[in-house]
Amino acid sequence: MKVLIAVTHLLGTGHLARALTLARAFLAKGHQVQLLSGGFPAPQLDTKGVEITQLPPLRSDGVNFGQFLGRDGQPVEDIVHRERAEMLCAALYEMQPDVLITELYPFGRRALRQEFLALLRAAQELPRRPVILSSIRDILAPPSKPEKAHKADAVIAEFYDAVLVHSDPETTRLEASWPVSPQLQEKLRYTGYVAPPAAPPHPDLAGDNEILVSAGGGSVGEQIYRCAIEAAKLMPDYRWRLLIGGQDAEARISALKRADSPALLEPARSDFRQMLHHAAASVSMCGYNTALDLLQAGTPGLFVPFDAGSEVEQGLRANSLAALPGFEIIRSADLSAAKLVSTLRKLTQEPRRSTQNFHFDGASASVRIAEELAGAGT
Repeated sequence: MKVLIAVTHLLGTGHLARALTLARAFLAKGHQVQLLSGGFPAPQLDTKGVEITQLPPLRSDGVNFGQFLGRDGQPVEDIVHRERAEMLCAALYEMQPDVLITELYPFGRRALRQEFLALLRAAQELPRRPVILSSIRDILAPPSKPEKAHKADAVIAEFYDAVLVHSDPETTRLEASWPVSPQLQEKLRYTGYVAPPAAPPHPDLAGDNEILVSAGGGSVGEQIYRCAIEAAKLMPDYRWRLLIGGQDAEARISALKRADSPALLEPARSDFRQMLHHAAASVSMCGYNTALDLLQAGTPGLFVPFDAGSEVEQGLRANSLAALPGFEIIRSADLSAAKLVSTLRKLTQEPRRSTQNFHFDGASASVRIAEELAGAGT
């Protein structure tokens, strides 16, 4: 079975990470996979074994997801969008896939709808139409207007065979963040959480009894990092390790580093998930992949959900997880070094959370659903 996955990450790398996990699950079952990536390369992610076609990359202008910046940091021109659409369709024509998966669209990436619609219309017109699936996380950014949900419903009805919801319905249903019409309900297929296999403990016990702070790349996590640097001075009985993401990690480390703080700053590490097993606690935002990393490792987690602009997705996810033991939330407006320390003191005294009650096999379930719809045997 041939599988084509189209994804564009604009701010963090979570969408690409999830698409890569899906791609590896298809590969593990012997299927051919090509991933079309429209965001900037993310060297910290494991792309080994996955065929990736890089479109002219875009990123959002901060939390303005309607304004796209290119390689030069300037707003992209229409010709770039046309080139991206042409590359998407060219990959489709060349591969002639059995399955086409669009990540997030049409529930998000609406500003990129012209290139997604070009791909979907081209797929509809192939001599052998592929099964078309939308892949979405547990919690979406709720539509700001009812018509946005209606438009998504119309696109789903016209083009899609099913919507893969990467959540455990016993924990979080799509209705928590998106209006689910009867027509949409018929196409929802809950897969469980899409996570890579749980990482084993670190062979060198890296991260042992540390406060691990990870808030990604770019400017969105700067408040968390600066606050942690100050908090490390107030809580010196733990080692504080700040892992800085992004292609400009070294420059950001130089800008953030303070001689009077014992905090250790270093670029994001590929063994981070192994380190979580030994950490005293984690401080992070509450993106999908970060939340799953903590659930898999059982690490006590303090969330500072990303809430700039009108973003509510991470807050909704953090609220649902806060009902579990070993999780605490600080809203960004309430974040201070003292608040960080007092909350961590409480968190580190609680027993560690069990990792046994969650379904993390969403990637394998997604493969089974795609095989079933495409009529391919396992």
